[in-house]
Amino acid sequence: MNILFVGDIFGSAGRRIVREHIGHVCEANAVELVIVNVENAAGGFGVTPQIAEEVFDWGADVLTTGNHVWDKRELLEYFASVPPESQQRARRVLRPMNLQPGLPGHGIYEGTTTSGVAYAVVNLMGRVLMNGTNDPFHAINGALKSIAAKVILVDFHAEATSEKVAMGWHLDGRVTAVLGTHTHIPTADERVLPGGTAFQTDVGMSGPYDSVIGVETQLVLHRFLTGMPGKFEAAKGNPKMCAAMITCDPATGRASAIQRIMLGE
Repeated sequence: MNILFVGDIFGSAGRRIVREHIGHVCEANAVELVIVNVENAAGGFGVTPQIAEEVFDWGADVLTTGNHVWDKRELLEYFASVPPESQQRARRVLRPMNLQPGLPGHGIYEGTTTSGVAYAVVNLMGRVLMNGTNDPFHAINGALKSIAAKVILVDFHAEATSEKVAMGWHLDGRVTAVLGTHTHIPTADERVLPGGTAFQTDVGMSGPYDSVIGVETQLVLHRFLTGMPGKFEAAKGNPKMCAAMITCDPATGRASAIQRIMLGE
């Protein structure tokens, strides 16, 4: 089976480019499971329920987030609108599972594809140079004990490349794929590790590449050159959809291929 994972949607330009491409990519590759990171979909900071619904309308099955998950307060009501056992859309929007205990939302979703394949998506966040997270390595160890599905995809939202690579090796042979998000720069190290886990350090953002990781260039340069604070605004130029296509055996969950994707207008 083929799984499509779309990297961090950034602002309106990111939404536009993903909307343009996601349908034909899925159709051409007979994609059975679609996961989209919507961490920065609302103007570069967080996601709203309305935008989440829009991305589901494009064909997404599960949405993941990261450190900006709380930026839009209305998402809290969206999380609370369905019970934990629900399979409705609001339950299929995830926040990092290794945040502090008792916070709204969930970090794992277990579902079944239209052909009957059981799967799980885990949203995990790094600890190096990140705030508010518990140890992701021990957190995922505990989480995997309760997941019955063989097909398991982990979105590891983390800053340090070393931490992401370490997580790939930590989970090799235990999950289908470990895909890094957060740094918005696609890396060229996609591969299948020896145990059958597809890995990429960072899938890259789906957003405007004539920018500084999604933000208007001059606004970022002003901060670097002067040290003065300023409001960041999402750029719009040269949008690209960055994604990863994983091929796996649905019976074992072992990946056989991973392909890096970057599509422009």
